[in-house]
Amino acid sequence: MSVLSKLIYKDRKFYRNVTGIALPIALQGLITTGVNMMDTVMVGAVGETELSAVSLANSFINVFQILCMGIGMGASVLVTRYYGMGEQTSMRKAIGIMLRLCGGIAALFSLAMLFFPEQIMRIYTGDEAIIGQGVLYLRWSVATCFLLGLSVTCAVILRCVEQVKIPLYASIFAFFLNVGANYVFIFGHFGMPRMGVAGAALGTLIARILETGIICAFLFRKEKQIGFRLRHLFMPVGDLWREYLRICIPVLISDGIYALGNNSVAMVIGRLGESFVAANAVTSVTQQLSSVMIQGFAQAAAIVTGRTLGEGDRKKAQDQGYALLGLGFAFGILAAVIIMIISEPMIRAYGVSPQTAEIARALMRAISMVVVFQCTNSVMTKGTLRGGGDTKVLMVADNIFLWLFSIPLGALAGLVWHWPAFWIYTLLKVDQILKCIWCVWRLHSGKWIKKIATAGEKVA
Repeated sequence: MSVLSKLIYKDRKFYRNVTGIALPIALQGLITTGVNMMDTVMVGAVGETELSAVSLANSFINVFQILCMGIGMGASVLVTRYYGMGEQTSMRKAIGIMLRLCGGIAALFSLAMLFFPEQIMRIYTGDEAIIGQGVLYLRWSVATCFLLGLSVTCAVILRCVEQVKIPLYASIFAFFLNVGANYVFIFGHFGMPRMGVAGAALGTLIARILETGIICAFLFRKEKQIGFRLRHLFMPVGDLWREYLRICIPVLISDGIYALGNNSVAMVIGRLGESFVAANAVTSVTQQLSSVMIQGFAQAAAIVTGRTLGEGDRKKAQDQGYALLGLGFAFGILAAVIIMIISEPMIRAYGVSPQTAEIARALMRAISMVVVFQCTNSVMTKGTLRGGGDTKVLMVADNIFLWLFSIPLGALAGLVWHWPAFWIYTLLKVDQILKCIWCVWRLHSGKWIKKIATAGEKVA
């Protein structure tokens, strides 16, 4: 069988299923990113210093969000497999462990943002004006951590049982509420004080309250396939802790490493001058847009793969893996074309200086090239291979490609060699290219399919 024929799966139901799961997830991600975009666009109208501050402060908050995604996606590996097996008790225990971990991490980040906001901002920049505005934004965002953690993890769990519409609707309502609250509090309309970056943080908090309330109310009161209720949060989970940690800790570490990598990128960029920082803030929305679309297909791949393996069909899962590889590459090409089309209008929307705009254009070109590889390997690493339980190997691969290649080469290009913006960004993301090649080999080997134990069962 040729490589091309392996990339095309003949079961049309498979493609409908993947698309039916992926599109609502991607659309929700786009709406969530739209919230961030409106924050940056509306704050950008106040000034470039405020824009840079919000962008860098959100780099820290994004670490928390990525960690929560790691916790949620780690749990989803178990939940999808258990769902295919009909193991409802094991599903509930996995969710209970997930929520406990999420609450603990949210507490740590909230305390850091409350008591050490200046130290956090100094990680990213030495500009005192940016630091001052960033401190203000972080302190106003403290309460958001718990809400963000709950909404992210609970949404992931609902998707595992194909309940994709509720998180989507919640995000739509939150988006419009956020825009309205930003308008009122950032600029001081309807008798409210002009709050600037604090107003942006307050608007986000209000939107998160609504979003989290809808998602959690449905999961804890209405959802029936898992049947998780608040009382299950306190059920004994000792017999599943070991299996949860075996599968999920590598996922958490991998996503944590990814978050640290993004912050290392932010640290490099934060020291390349205010124009470069502002340009990255402009393009960060595009990066987020492409990432969330990719995440939609990646999560769909993980759900479909986990379900198939839960039903005991290894050959079908392998065949679907090749098809998902092809989908990832095709979607990457489409994303690259879209980014090039929207890049100029998006840059103009921010009204930045000519120097900042020129840097932003170079970054957009680099993003459009990298996204092809990013999409392909994300569907594999965050989707198919993760759904197969291959989490330990993925953790090692993430470490090698990120810390031995991307960060050193990107830092050298930006801080030592002073190369153009295009090459700085490309080298900071070279791990995406290298990992894409590795994923193809790992898929072909078939070694990515692992056995997962239920509550009380031990893996041989």
